[in-house]
Amino acid sequence: MPGQNGASYFDGGLLEYIGWALVGWLVTVCTIGICYPWAVVVLYRWKIEHTVINGQRLRFDGTAMQLFGNWIKWWLLCIITLGIYSFWLSIKLEQWRVKHTYF
Repeated sequence: MPGQNGASYFDGGLLEYIGWALVGWLVTVCTIGICYPWAVVVLYRWKIEHTVINGQRLRFDGTAMQLFGNWIKWWLLCIITLGIYSFWLSIKLEQWRVKHTYF
């Protein structure tokens, strides 16, 4: 139950999620994928900032520019390794997300 001490819950709403997902999709499409890291950060920040674990709200301090720098590096590694590095992309993205998530 929200507001109870020590409780864990998610207080985000469906319409707000759909709105952020649409904005992220539109920005990604209109920039031909260049702003995809921005869309990832915005949507992830929304999810994290609506999550409470053991009575403590999570927060996310990652920025799109930080992710963009990593994104370029990761895709260059994919090109250099002829796609082999792509198997690590989801792991690297999750490591970056967790690194920037706090109580």
